[in-house]
Amino acid sequence: MALSKADLRGVLSGISGILVTPYDENGDLAPAKLKPIIDRALSAGVHFPVVNGNTGEFYALTTDEAITMVKSVAEMLDGRAPMLAGIGRGVRDACALAKASAEAGAEALMIHQPPDPFVAPRGVVEYIKRIADASGGLPMMLYLRNDTIGTKAIADLCAIEGVAGVKWATPNAMKLSEAINACDPDIVWVGGLAETWAPAFYAVGARGFTSGLINVWPERSMAIHAALEAGDYAMARGLIRDMSAFEEVRAEEMNGTNVTGVKAALKLLGDDCGATRPPSAWPLTDAQHDKLVGFMRLNNLVK
Repeated sequence: MALSKADLRGVLSGISGILVTPYDENGDLAPAKLKPIIDRALSAGVHFPVVNGNTGEFYALTTDEAITMVKSVAEMLDGRAPMLAGIGRGVRDACALAKASAEAGAEALMIHQPPDPFVAPRGVVEYIKRIADASGGLPMMLYLRNDTIGTKAIADLCAIEGVAGVKWATPNAMKLSEAINACDPDIVWVGGLAETWAPAFYAVGARGFTSGLINVWPERSMAIHAALEAGDYAMARGLIRDMSAFEEVRAEEMNGTNVTGVKAALKLLGDDCGATRPPSAWPLTDAQHDKLVGFMRLNNLVK
């Protein structure tokens, strides 16, 4: 059953855990490999698993593969936590995926910001409305990676019926503050740049954050969230500092090793989810791999 907007706001204030997409040795989908990763995340308390996010290589998947992933993750969750489903691409593919996600049991949708080179702000409004209609009215979180559309356009998007939150994924806390002040106070502004940026975004009014770390070390993500919710920024910064090597590896090559770092760490844990698909980098360089192994050993994740 779909969450109400009010319920979704509560969930979004937690951690939106962006799941990887597993592949077999031939590069084909292997969803069952996610089961231990999902179980580990839920056991740690992660609030809201997300399928078909960017850590899930959304743009490397076909629409049919994205539909397979949302159905598979829903089965593995089996009602243990609400599922957020990523939606994007051309409007017809997006609507087909929204409909399939609703039918699979997604409680809410995360709408990727269209990467089309010719995007009109008012065109995005229509895009989101069509997706909402196709899903039967599921509540939505907007995924904002480009804030140059301006505060007015952001406010217009947030005024669309069904929009309950915004995943803010641009490193501009002042623009985030402006957007918060310009929009309905019931909108939840979620830190969309993972743990590293969460303290800065919390300081101006965001709540909750997205995380790829939850695939590997969900307990650390939960500890950071607890510290921020308690207003203990010193504790949060310390916990983030101790995981900085992991995020540094992911940020290399113009963020092209973002998913590579997560999948390489999973392989070290014994949860091999396969390679990443181009244009993501694979594998890590020797220097990147050594840095990742050092991080994993230092934090007793591997011996």
